[in-house]
Amino acid sequence: MSKFAAVVKREYIQRVRSRMFVVMTILGPLLLVAFTIVPGLLVGMKAGDTRLAIVDQTPGSKVYAPLRDALMSHADDDNRSRTPITDSVNSNKQGQVKKAGRSMAGSFVIEQINPNGRPPSEIKQELNQRIGRDELDGYLLIPPDILDKVDSEPSYYGRNVGDVITSEQIKNRLNQAVRKERLVQRGIKEEFIEDLASPVDLSTYPVNEKGEEGVEDSGNSFAMVLIIAFLIYLTVLLYGQVVLGAIVEEKETRIAEILFSSVRSFTLMVGKLVGVSLVALTQMAIWVTAFAAVVFYGIHALAAHGLEGFNPPRLPPWFFVYFFLFFVLGYFLYATIYVLVGSMVTTTQEGGQLAMPIIFLLMAGLYLAFPVVRSPNSRFAFWVSMFPFFSPITMIVRIVTQTPPFWQIALSFMIGVLTVVLLLWLAARIYRIGMLMYGKRATIPEVLRWVRQA
Repeated sequence: MSKFAAVVKREYIQRVRSRMFVVMTILGPLLLVAFTIVPGLLVGMKAGDTRLAIVDQTPGSKVYAPLRDALMSHADDDNRSRTPITDSVNSNKQGQVKKAGRSMAGSFVIEQINPNGRPPSEIKQELNQRIGRDELDGYLLIPPDILDKVDSEPSYYGRNVGDVITSEQIKNRLNQAVRKERLVQRGIKEEFIEDLASPVDLSTYPVNEKGEEGVEDSGNSFAMVLIIAFLIYLTVLLYGQVVLGAIVEEKETRIAEILFSSVRSFTLMVGKLVGVSLVALTQMAIWVTAFAAVVFYGIHALAAHGLEGFNPPRLPPWFFVYFFLFFVLGYFLYATIYVLVGSMVTTTQEGGQLAMPIIFLLMAGLYLAFPVVRSPNSRFAFWVSMFPFFSPITMIVRIVTQTPPFWQIALSFMIGVLTVVLLLWLAARIYRIGMLMYGKRATIPEVLRWVRQA
């Protein structure tokens, strides 16, 4: 037992004291924010105004005025029929959050082009030349029958048609203006149109198996599910490579023979696995603590700015017990596979190539979380939550969305534990011989022969 503790202590202290551990502990959350939040912000950013010309060929240019008003306003860029007036009186929490992000929407400089009886080809040629001279960014050609025919299709011509955000803004606000004018033509008073187009917000309340109603859910639970699934995926992906490197380390330095003379191979293998795992848990504990502090501060900051309607997901205390158990189970499950791979290869580069199927299993478990979220009690969800390589993600998803019976949770966890024990047994047999093998990667027949040996 003392030798096992010595191996664990050596692996843990050596890595915790390294500069890379300190750097990654500090940069890890920053990189996570940079690769998740920043791209979304950058996509929505626009350097300047879009200079847009509108050619309204309808009689009396009936579409231009409402379209101009819609484009110049900060209406929502979704497919719902929301007008500026109804949007301004919307006081629900989703509307408040959307208002906070409207500064990301592009703005327009509008210019009206009167056809004056000219054919569309002549107008297009003139505007194309203006775009070429950098006097315009684009123009919208509205056909004369757009208010009468539902299949009438306007056209947008622009310097950068790859800017899908601007194109969607123009499209959605054009739809808003056309719908409004069609209703006016059919005799509906203009002051009633905004009320008729006002969207209806849906409040959702969970009901448990006892028929008890819970507090309103604003969709934060679904976000929490995805965050948890991605957290497990990212942790295993990052620290699995560390486990692989720790196993191959003695092979590359060729001191495995000396170690095996004083420490049993199984003790050395498990000691390395536990030591690296403790490093992972230490770093994750620091990140989770920092994340919790940021979330706590952020909630109070949102409340101070008038976004008091924001409700964080309410998770019962026992959820965190389940999360910890399945998180540790998933980590050791995949880390043991990395140990097995490390025993078969001679370099970390070879191990990275051989570990590709492990990454595919992780990705499959992450993708399976989406259908499980939609139907957590289906037969499909049951079986994928029992499969040990998927259960650390899929079972947690089921617990968050609609908690299954306790026997299913216990069965999934026990299957995972038995799988870890089986993998440890296989890895120990391969590790014992594979660590003394240099020069080439072990073949599948050789590995099977090692497993059969007593």
